[in-house]
Amino acid sequence: MNITKALSDENRVRVLMALHAKDELCVCNINELLELAPSTVSKHLFILKNARLVKARKDGRWIYYRLNRDQEASKMVTQALEWIIHSVSNDPVIKADREMLERMLSVQFETACSP
Repeated sequence: MNITKALSDENRVRVLMALHAKDELCVCNINELLELAPSTVSKHLFILKNARLVKARKDGRWIYYRLNRDQEASKMVTQALEWIIHSVSNDPVIKADREMLERMLSVQFETACSP
């Protein structure tokens, strides 16, 4: 588990903060938020998942991510999530992401997540 590597990239921090704001997001929402190639977003999500900072679930053809706040999450994971949330909540990029998420999620699911 490499939490420091996971937290060393601005886009991965943005993903964590988006998940903090919305509890759970589809990969398509994360792709749209970051405006990166899907393969790049997949790599970021892989790193976050390997660090056990996020969990994924599949629902049909969609994959949803959420912060790992389960009871079995290690103390280190819990502390890292608390620290990052506290540290960057008021960052202008994070605030802009929250606003963008609100606009994105007001669109119907089928429109936002079409292939």
